[in-house]
Amino acid sequence: MIGVDWGTTQLRAYRIDSSGGVLASRSAPKGIMAVEGGAFAHTLEAVIADWLDQEPAPILMSGMIGSRQGWVEAPYVPCPARADQVAQALVEVAWGNGRRGFICPGLACRDRDGVPDVMRGEEVQMFGALDALAEAAGSAICHPGTHSKHVTVEDGTVAGFRTYMTGEVFAVLRDHSILGRTMAAGPADWQAFDRGVERASNSGGLLHHLFGARTRVLMDEIAPAAEADYLSGMLIGHEIHAAGGSGAVLVVGAQALAERYARAFRLCGREARVLDDETATVKGLRLIHDLAQKAAS
Repeated sequence: MIGVDWGTTQLRAYRIDSSGGVLASRSAPKGIMAVEGGAFAHTLEAVIADWLDQEPAPILMSGMIGSRQGWVEAPYVPCPARADQVAQALVEVAWGNGRRGFICPGLACRDRDGVPDVMRGEEVQMFGALDALAEAAGSAICHPGTHSKHVTVEDGTVAGFRTYMTGEVFAVLRDHSILGRTMAAGPADWQAFDRGVERASNSGGLLHHLFGARTRVLMDEIAPAAEADYLSGMLIGHEIHAAGGSGAVLVVGAQALAERYARAFRLCGREARVLDDETATVKGLRLIHDLAQKAAS
């Protein structure tokens, strides 16, 4: 089969064998925001044209390609949600030469105050990570990123999740606030990161703690080259405390960021393991494809 993880900035395509192994992979900076005039079929063909004759099965896509700005909007499946429910809610898209393409829906839930939350793309990674979660003997998955997700899983079902804009807030503070004025480039400073995580457990709240990132540089308590890591640790620490929970957590994401989160979880007293997002994506696409084929037979 051909599986496609199509996000806002990147398109990643995989040829996946029947056991979930990757036969070949490709990526291109052709995220949905780079596709003009709705030319999604043309864009996809340009990336995987030589695969199409070798893979007669339908193409399965996940991510922001199913958003309102994508190829077609795939409605959200409400939580609690299982992988077979996602497979049954795939949305077909027009495809030339008799080829069929399908887009995975996202997931939606509401917090205890009734405010909606959504995800697209992470749900495929999450279902692909269930085996690793079981091995970790945990019930929580964290997907770090621009908008981090904290997911609660019960018996293979997504009970609910929460989104935190940690990555985006970090970028805004670094690039567009006074905190960035005292920052300097440098290698990762894990001592500063750990101090930031620890600061998040203190009283005073995030808005007070943020200004301390500046004053500690002014008072020569943190070097300018360490300020970004201190801020990163502080924001991630606040995210972890706000998300709550206990026990083991599986962190699914790009290696460097996932390891950063795992370190923060451990500092907060929780066991954490890391699974790279590509492995989870491929396994999830294969699982949902097989469940859809089974339902159709």
